[in-house]
Amino acid sequence: MNTAIDRGAVIRNVIGIRRESVDATERRAPLTPGQIALLTRVHDIKVIVQPSKLRVFPDEEYQAAGAVVASDLSDCNIMFGVKGIPLEHISPGQVFCFFSHTVKAQRYNMPMLRRIIEARCTLLDYELVTNEAGNRLVFFGDFAGYAGMIDALWVLGKRLESESIANPFTILKQAIEYESLDEAKKAVTRLGQQIRAEGLPPALTPFVCAFTGRGQVSKGAQKIFNLLPAVEIRPDDLPTLASTGSFSKNAVYRVEFRKQDLYEPFDPDAVFDAGSFRARPGSYRAKFHRYAPYVTVLVHGIYWSPRYPRLLTREHLGKLYASGEIPRLKVIADITCDIEGSIEFTVRPTTSEQPVYVFEPITSRVVNGFAGEGPVILAVDKLPAELPREASQSFGEALMSYIPALARADFSVPYENLVLPRQFKKAIIAHDGKLTENFRYLNEYLLQG
Repeated sequence: MNTAIDRGAVIRNVIGIRRESVDATERRAPLTPGQIALLTRVHDIKVIVQPSKLRVFPDEEYQAAGAVVASDLSDCNIMFGVKGIPLEHISPGQVFCFFSHTVKAQRYNMPMLRRIIEARCTLLDYELVTNEAGNRLVFFGDFAGYAGMIDALWVLGKRLESESIANPFTILKQAIEYESLDEAKKAVTRLGQQIRAEGLPPALTPFVCAFTGRGQVSKGAQKIFNLLPAVEIRPDDLPTLASTGSFSKNAVYRVEFRKQDLYEPFDPDAVFDAGSFRARPGSYRAKFHRYAPYVTVLVHGIYWSPRYPRLLTREHLGKLYASGEIPRLKVIADITCDIEGSIEFTVRPTTSEQPVYVFEPITSRVVNGFAGEGPVILAVDKLPAELPREASQSFGEALMSYIPALARADFSVPYENLVLPRQFKKAIIAHDGKLTENFRYLNEYLLQG
């Protein structure tokens, strides 16, 4: 008997909120108590919330909002979470919505996807909820940028300390240590006032922060950076900034790299073309390594897949560190956290408890901490969880308008007959244990074990 059909035929207007059980640092929720109060009062939706001692919102707040706090979510039409689900928590016929991190065939999540298919479950992924232009509609990206930039400045202070360089960045804390985003912003603003008044040490000037990407991650990071006395310059200005001495110790410099600044055609007679790059990325190569010698901090926030050239390779970094001079590049905040991806020496993700390591290009050693013969790599793969309250509020606001339709949906019918908002229907990776058409390519990776 098909459990999903039986369940879908009788259950409507009941949603569940899963406890996050994979990572002890994950304190976010897809919906806040205030948002749930609105769903129960205005839309007559029953909400069951699994109890959690880690979640930033206590169970009592959800109860006061009208939710039922219970471990059993079997009566729910659909269950919402933030991140992945342990295999043992996946029961036959369930409907899940969370960030699955499977669409790029991430090997570490293939067992979870395989179990979802074996159990004839349905999986919707927030990452795939986009508008006509392909822009994501339900996301934490701006909070990844906020936390990533706060942490990058904090890491810079720690790195300079390890080099016995006195610096003002030591007044900052890691984002997770602040009570709120507002408190963190005030700390960065105080840092900016100190830089404006006292200047930066000679070993750090000119201080250049490079940003890749133009999405929510990069925009969020730049909002934090602009709390400092930031001066915008173009990538092509970098070589002359230091050589001419036309910089101020009382300012920091922001450089935004667009695709045409990062990549170039192999053909010397061709020029960068965005359409050509998307269609034939193999005919392009990265050129960011030419700018890397002038950059102090790199905040990396671009989408990458293996079709595209790597932005910085181990070879690029090796040449930078073999030049005989101490490189200016101190910190790489790889917010995308694609392992051995566009930053090839992002060799593993980090956690908020152990957020950094140093990659030493000459020996290929990875050293935990801030000191070493290479750049510090910040690669926390759940950065928005460092600002859990505001991140959950913002995420839930984007999700709220879709909840009533998802709560009413009959997931027992075939995919083509599902009545869902268009943005969420195309976000279904698997339905009733079968990969949907756009994601059948994943079958190849599921069979690889």
